[in-house]
Amino acid sequence: MRRISFTLVFSCVAAISAVAQSINYTTRIQALNKNIYSKLYDAKANLYLETNNVEANKGNHSFLWPLTALLQAANEMEVLEPRKQYIAPVMKAIEQYYTDRAPAPGYQAMVVKEKTDPRFYDDNEWIAIALMDAYARTHKKEYLETSKMIYRFLLTGYNQVGGGGFYWEEGNLKSKNTCSNGPGILVALRLYQATKEKAYLDTAIKVYNWTKKNLLAPNGVYFDALHVPSLKIDSAFYTYNAGTMLQSGVILYNITKDNKYLNDARSVAVASEKVFFKDGHLPGNYWFNAVLARGIIALYHTDKNRKQLQFIIDDAEYVWNNERDEQNLLGKQKIKSLIDQSAMIETYARLQKLMLKQ
Repeated sequence: MRRISFTLVFSCVAAISAVAQSINYTTRIQALNKNIYSKLYDAKANLYLETNNVEANKGNHSFLWPLTALLQAANEMEVLEPRKQYIAPVMKAIEQYYTDRAPAPGYQAMVVKEKTDPRFYDDNEWIAIALMDAYARTHKKEYLETSKMIYRFLLTGYNQVGGGGFYWEEGNLKSKNTCSNGPGILVALRLYQATKEKAYLDTAIKVYNWTKKNLLAPNGVYFDALHVPSLKIDSAFYTYNAGTMLQSGVILYNITKDNKYLNDARSVAVASEKVFFKDGHLPGNYWFNAVLARGIIALYHTDKNRKQLQFIIDDAEYVWNNERDEQNLLGKQKIKSLIDQSAMIETYARLQKLMLKQ
């Protein structure tokens, strides 16, 4: 019986390996990145466009959110090609969203010279997460300092209403969302790993406990938000909310060696596949799914359970084979978006890195 079980497990791993080895992720990454700079980039302004449709863009450059996806994609491309400078042009664009207005500096949702706009805690967090990933690889001081600045801005969105947690949007006191708390935990954890300053770890654990207590759903993934002060739950489920909490659990385990965090992460991973993976693919938001992939891959590095990766590989294949146009632009809609191209660059780059490690 043991021999049969071992053979089956080995066969599954070998099959997954064979599928991954047959895919040329590098070609895909290069095609998508080329499209971004030929169809979604304003070189004169060093800014990016939201979509490839002039009317849909309404004369504006991209919101910040898609740039945070592109920044993470740029880091993953540099992981594969360390001598290239993919991050630099993206950060040059992002700096045009910077504002030093009170109570703390941060990045607003639109280009400052074009419009005064709200600041979202999650937008800023995604920047810090990408930069801290880059810092761990390059040790460039500016990445660490920008992330510390974002952390200080993030703290202005924390209070004890609803028992704790970060708001989603500056000045909007109506909700505390998993999408601002999950990545907030990751920012604090990354800063702790880089500096060993206990205050960062204390923040991460405090927010992790709050989010798990208030937003973990009975099905094992996470609700979207807690409305305050009513304490009513927004019961929507999104893959990225599962992804940030999954990844947070893995990192907390790696730091503390407390098995409760690893068990949390495993539980979210199993639930995520069950809840979200239907008919051979994940729900339609590629970037949400890329954030889930981060968590699944982080768990793989700890558990070495390659079978757990298969639904991520399958979804990435589904997108390329079924939702790609003749120009190699990805997306189910006729109008193609910067965030979709960026998300799939990130996903394919992470899968390519895994393939290279086999």
